[in-house]
Amino acid sequence: MPGRTHDGCVSATGPRETRRGAASASAQETLTGVPGAQGSRPFGSMPDYWPIPRAALGPALNDLGYYVGRVTRNLYWVTDGVYQAAFITTSDGVVLFDAPPAIGRNLQRAVDEIALPNGVTNRVTHLILSHHHADHVGASFLFDKNVVRIGHEETRRLLLRDDDPARPAPEETFQNHRTLDIGGERIDLAWYGSNHSPDNIYIHLPDHDAFMLVDVVISGWAPGSASNLVEDLSGYLEAPANALAHPWKHFIGGHMGRLGTRDDVSMHQRYMADIATSVRDAIATVDARPYFQRYGNNVSAALRQYHDAVSEVAAAPIKGKYRGALGAVDVTAARTALRFMESIRFDLGRTGNP
Repeated sequence: MPGRTHDGCVSATGPRETRRGAASASAQETLTGVPGAQGSRPFGSMPDYWPIPRAALGPALNDLGYYVGRVTRNLYWVTDGVYQAAFITTSDGVVLFDAPPAIGRNLQRAVDEIALPNGVTNRVTHLILSHHHADHVGASFLFDKNVVRIGHEETRRLLLRDDDPARPAPEETFQNHRTLDIGGERIDLAWYGSNHSPDNIYIHLPDHDAFMLVDVVISGWAPGSASNLVEDLSGYLEAPANALAHPWKHFIGGHMGRLGTRDDVSMHQRYMADIATSVRDAIATVDARPYFQRYGNNVSAALRQYHDAVSEVAAAPIKGKYRGALGAVDVTAARTALRFMESIRFDLGRTGNP
């Protein structure tokens, strides 16, 4: 059972249990002050961060922990406040876009909540996969084996490789472009190259003025850890422009609690451009030599401290500029800067300092 912390909050780890065996004093000291470690003080060493701007937050969740709302007409979106999915109700069945396990069985509950009062079927007949990552499609197994799964050909290859029963590979695939007509609904799928992942696709719903691109732009928020764990930074930087080249009004980004707009995508572009400029300036101004002099033949220590220094120097003006405009910029800016520095060195070949 969950325990209670000193302030009455529920602790996910439950009451502290007695450790079996004897641990050395040095090990005990190592754990002391690490949040969540046995014997540590709750929250004692956790840093404070800036409040999240109200504009970054979405609607309140229901008692089951989700929110479902209309985008336009028969297109709806679902969120648990952290992940997003979407679906279209049609006369032939429901088309679902992604199946995040964080939302899980609430996906079907959300479909039921919309479909039944409107007198349309609640049966999911098609599942379109944005890409292969488990955090966005790991609840695919909850839906009938007869559901038609559609995705990029690389998504199929990667899911067959991973052999995860929670993520059946799509039976229908495409290479560059495919237009679907399901129950009279037009769905345009496109792949313009690797971005967040090698298989991440663009989903345009022209009849609904809507666009879905997952794990690139997080509406109202600074990009997450290391630019949303991007695998191809150059492709990631091109992705927003590819999205904006299409006509649409409503944006579904796959994360956090609200829908986005074209302005959100444009702000993301400006933010990333500012990060890139700031990183180049920091590489040019932070001297690596003191770190190698300090750590000698411990190259790993020297590189870590130097990279951290460049990241913090690059992040400082970004935090100041975007405070109050993007959520968690103080949390993630330095890690995004580090990812940029790695890309500048390895992808673009502009090494400069180590």
